[in-house]
Amino acid sequence: MRTLPLAAGLMAMLAMAGCQRTSMSDYGGAPSGPAPLQAQPVPSVSATQLPPPGAPGASSQFPAAPVNTAAANPNPVPDAAPPAASLDVTKESMVGNWRVTSSGSSCDMFLTLTNLGSGSRGGTRGCAGELTQMGSWEVAGKQVILKSRSGDPIARLYKSADARFDGSTTSGQSVSLSR
Repeated sequence: MRTLPLAAGLMAMLAMAGCQRTSMSDYGGAPSGPAPLQAQPVPSVSATQLPPPGAPGASSQFPAAPVNTAAANPNPVPDAAPPAASLDVTKESMVGNWRVTSSGSSCDMFLTLTNLGSGSRGGTRGCAGELTQMGSWEVAGKQVILKSRSGDPIARLYKSADARFDGSTTSGQSVSLSR
């Protein structure tokens, strides 16, 4: 029983000893922080009147602000009249894997509903030409627009049968999608 109070007292002294502040300089070592900086002279300040923005003779160190063409024209693809035989298309019906035929070669295209810019995410595998740059797509009326990764239209397609779309790239190559 006598050892319990002795052990408790010893633990209390050890805990208090851990609360002391020490540094390397207390033991003759290097100082614990960087030396303070010396004050430096400040040059005098002058004041002049600035010319109004855009005034003749006023030079600007900044380039002109870019024009946001997407805000000015949210649908950069011109409205082309769909072929008379084109069928209605919904975005949901486009989702999934498609077989692409263009200029005599074939490849795969994958379309999702994940938003990407003004369209939805999409991509190709094994394609050649403009279709290698496909990054998104959107439905505009009866037209399916395939877009490059920078958002520029690269192909326009129209539904010609239940699981088939036909159209062309912006350079005029024919493109067909089928399942």
